[in-house]
Parts: sequence; structure tokens; C-alpha cells
Amino acid sequence: MPHLTASADARRIAGGEQLGFGVPGYAHPLLAPAEWAELARPGTPLHWAVLNIANGPGSRPDPHCLEAAGRLRNARERALHGEAPDDTVRASGGRLLGHLDLAHGERPFDELIADARAFIDWYRIGGFYLARCPADRAHLPAVRRLTGTLHALLAESDSADGGGRLVLGHGTHPHPGYAEAADQLVTFQGPWTDYRWSQVAEWTADYPPERFAHFVHGVPRTHLEEAMRVARWQGAGTIFFTDRNDRDGRSGQSDPFAALPSYWDEIVSRIGPGISE
Repeated sequence: MPHLTASADARRIAGGEQLGFGVPGYAHPLLAPAEWAELARPGTPLHWAVLNIANGPGSRPDPHCLEAAGRLRNARERALHGEAPDDTVRASGGRLLGHLDLAHGERPFDELIADARAFIDWYRIGGFYLARCPADRAHLPAVRRLTGTLHALLAESDSADGGGRLVLGHGTHPHPGYAEAADQLVTFQGPWTDYRWSQVAEWTADYPPERFAHFVHGVPRTHLEEAMRVARWQGAGTIFFTDRNDRDGRSGQSDPFAALPSYWDEIVSRIGPGISE
């Protein structure tokens, strides 16, 4: 689908919005203890973070992931109930989302629901991140069926206040109908070299920035402010920027989003405390 320039109205709306972080999936807590600790630190403008054990919930509850999930859940409870000082309450209210891999529409519905139930039962997650979500019109009915069922499961859970949150990980602009299938769409995921020249699909102007997320790797520190301007200009309310890239061998991770960027403290201070969702 071609990317078009955003309307003036969309740019004005985006410019006044508070950005926050969406974390696509840190490495296992044993490999990334600092990353998971940062999620629960007061003052981090966190919207949500994804828990991914083995491309899903794994075969049994993982004690290290249970501990990390509990810390984040407790931080959210403190933030929502005002037990922390007003100026540090924000970001620790972020939700923990379970990772469901749709494999571009190839995963059977029953397998996905089984994974979803395991995430809810074991980790008491507050929503789901649907990775490798298809973006074409043909798969839209199947995705709508899945998200409707997931919303129902979350509504029955005592851990998902407000019915939970669903994020579709397209990584590109999907058919506009997907906007009605979930709470948020990831409409860009890729390198800074593509992002800095990217354009937004015109239909996104009909929705507020809270409906869209952008994940960008390989962003140099010197271009961080420019990347944030692009996100606001294109109407994205949730971001994750990192200077790591998909060829980075640091920390033994090939996934650029599995670890903290080197300028984590700087980007946190630039965005400032955010309002938890």
C-alpha cells in the first residue's frame, strides 16, 4: 500500500500529543535484567511492554518471567491507585502484553487461543501484542474474529482492567479496516534509513495518535530529536527508538529491540513522565 502525506489536521493533532514507549519484547529477564527493571522505574513513560518467552508463553510458567511480570503489575497498581508521589507516578502504569505470533495469518486460531489462555492464566497479562499480523484485506475477517475472542477472554480475566489492550504488529500501514479490529496498530517497524524518509497513509488522519506505534532501529543519538519529530508529524503516540540494529552483536542479541538503547536515559528525559493508559 503506498504511503501518502498526512493531512494538515493530522499533523496539528500529532504535534500536541505526549509520546510514550511501547516495548516490542525485551530478552529473557535473566539476559536483560536492567531492561526489565527500567520498565517498573517511576518516571518512565511506558504505555506497554511485551512478554515473549519462546515465541509465545512457553510450555510452562517461567519463574523469572513470573517475577518480572509481577514487578510490572505491582508498579502499575501503585501508579493507578496513587500510592507513589504525583510527579513519579506515570509510566509505571504500563501494561504487560503477551506475545502472539500470527505468522502472517498462518497460525491456526485454536493454537493462538491456547497461547492466549496460557498467558492469562500464568502471567495475568493485560493484553496482547499480535506479532507478524497480516496487513491485507483478505485476512481482515480472521483477525477480527481473533481480536474479538481475545477481548472476550481479557474481559473475563481479573488482571486486565478496562478490558485489556490489543496491539497489531503489522510493521507497515495495513488496510484501513484493521483500525477497528484493535486498540493500536504498529504502522512502521524498520531502520532509521527508511523511517526518516517515510510518509504516513492518509487514512490515519481519521484517528488520534494513541492508535499508532512506530518502532525504529539504527537511530543515531544525533538524529534522536529528528526521529521524534517524524513520529509526531506522522501521528504516532507510542514509539521505541534504538541505536542498535539488526546486525548488532552486542549482548548476544540479533533483535535490535531486545535490549536498551545506549541513550535510554536521554530519550526518557526528552519525553518526560507520561500518562499511563
